[in-house]
Amino acid sequence: MGRVWSCAGLRWGADGPALVWGGGRVSPLARGGRIAFGVAEDGVRTCVGARGHACPRATAVPGRGTGARCEECARLERAHSVAADTVADDPRPYHVYLAWFGPGLVKVGITGVERGSARLLEQGAVTFSWLGRGPLMASRRAEELLRAALRVPDRIPYADKREVRGVLSGTGAGGVERVAEIAELHARAGLLDGWPESLERMPFEPVDHTEVFGLTGLPPAEGVVSELAAGCAVSGELLAAAGPDLHLATGRGVVVLDTRLMPGWELTSAGGDDRPAFPIRESRRAAPGVQDGLF
Repeated sequence: MGRVWSCAGLRWGADGPALVWGGGRVSPLARGGRIAFGVAEDGVRTCVGARGHACPRATAVPGRGTGARCEECARLERAHSVAADTVADDPRPYHVYLAWFGPGLVKVGITGVERGSARLLEQGAVTFSWLGRGPLMASRRAEELLRAALRVPDRIPYADKREVRGVLSGTGAGGVERVAEIAELHARAGLLDGWPESLERMPFEPVDHTEVFGLTGLPPAEGVVSELAAGCAVSGELLAAAGPDLHLATGRGVVVLDTRLMPGWELTSAGGDDRPAFPIRESRRAAPGVQDGLF
């Protein structure tokens, strides 16, 4: 079968996106580069464990799942996350932010100050601005206040984010429009009563990720890889990377691969003819390099 790799997912850093592999190896992703890999012929997707520990039962998990964890490990992982609201005594400061993903697709959220904008990159936020900074529970209260008063959610499905990327108009007029949309919400947030006293207000300073993600001129996706499967392969040219998604030019048009589908599988290198052999779900909006190791 040859050498196999285990993927830990996509990570965003100061140098851009990279795939992380078992053992700590990192593969930086550059637009225009070749993405090519296969799944072992006899492969079974197994739980990746939780909190840095292997799944005690090596439980098989579905190919369509983006979490790559069994129910027990998923509960353990979430129980120690900030999102679960169970870490009330966390002493670290947090940012409250507004993030724009497309027209009408704005959310409010929080992230650790020490993480900078990494969380926004991981979510695929096209534009964002900080709203405030302070202790965790104060940030949580502000998040709930803003969600109710501004009528914006605290999460947006990735499927909705994907659908609009190929029709965004880059840094031109579209950029002006999205900045105006979150500027108006930021201004309204500043007028609200009930902000926690320990939360420092922050001015509107929009940050745009259009060029970082490679969205300018990005064609709409024809489909999305719905799951990985044993014995299949995918190959294509990387056009853009946003959040966990890779937009690939393939023999079947532009296809989006959610890298959260990769963990739990044994992956192999592959040549490929740019025709993905994985199941492709049609987009709702849609009616050569030298390979180095795995890439």
